Amino acid sequence: MVTVANVKKRPTDVYGERFRCRRHVLSPRLLAVADYTNQNRHVIMEHTALQIAAATQTSDATVVRAIQALGFTGLRDLKRTLENQYGPTLSATDKMSSTVLALSQGLDASIDFVLQGHQRGCLALSEPHNRQAMARALQRLQGAQNVGIFGIGASSILADYAARLFSRIGTPAYPLNRTGVALAEQLIGMRQGDVLIMMAQRKAHREGLATLREAKRLGVPTILLTWAGGSPFCQQAHTVILIPRGGEGRSMPLHGPVLVCLEMMILALASTTPRVSIAAMERLHDIYHVIGRPGHG
Repeated sequence: MVTVANVKKRPTDVYGERFRCRRHVLSPRLLAVADYTNQNRHVIMEHTALQIAAATQTSDATVVRAIQALGFTGLRDLKRTLENQYGPTLSATDKMSSTVLALSQGLDASIDFVLQGHQRGCLALSEPHNRQAMARALQRLQGAQNVGIFGIGASSILADYAARLFSRIGTPAYPLNRTGVALAEQLIGMRQGDVLIMMAQRKAHREGLATLREAKRLGVPTILLTWAGGSPFCQQAHTVILIPRGGEGRSMPLHGPVLVCLEMMILALASTTPRVSIAAMERLHDIYHVIGRPGHG
């Protein structure tokens, strides 16, 4: 027998009720934002006002007005309400499962998923606000003695690769990609006069916070590559470049757009000091020749 006591009470759909009651009084632009939010709730939990504005072809101010028109104090209040209803955002395992199940109908679905994700990322990188941010980042990098590149998890591979690319154009660089206390051994190499490039999203993990704390202590400026515009990392970074990572909400992220951004900055820096970059590459090939020459083992 089912009793009232053992029936799990479903959380109230606060957003849905407010949307139904107030949608008729919203202007077309406010309604576009409210309707998009209603249909993409899991995505909204990971988006900034700027990202919602891009998706709805409005402005971030319009996004905020739409949220407030529905009775929320702001985007943070809305996200708290949605999280209370749906729980925290999905884990990496959940996103992988959701993605591979959605793409199980054939190869073309997987090809389209990746292509569309990368196209979206490249379009976002070409937007004026990101071009301006990259210009500011380039100014920082031009005066850097060394470049530290922070990234853990999947981004640790990108940190290694980017450090190698910077070194190839004559700019000394080092990865900051270990986890736990092992990261401390990398951080002691950071010096005043360096520039930090950080790849991080919303989660304020200890490694990222420790890196930012050391950078702040040394006066090292931070260039943040992220899609989580409202994260604690954004609040401390000097320059923020917003990079969509492909699948959002219930989909797994793609790291290609972040790599594209890194290569943009590295090539831009090389073009500002062509003699240094070419000399570094020539020296590199001289060393290659010595290593590859028979009898020099």
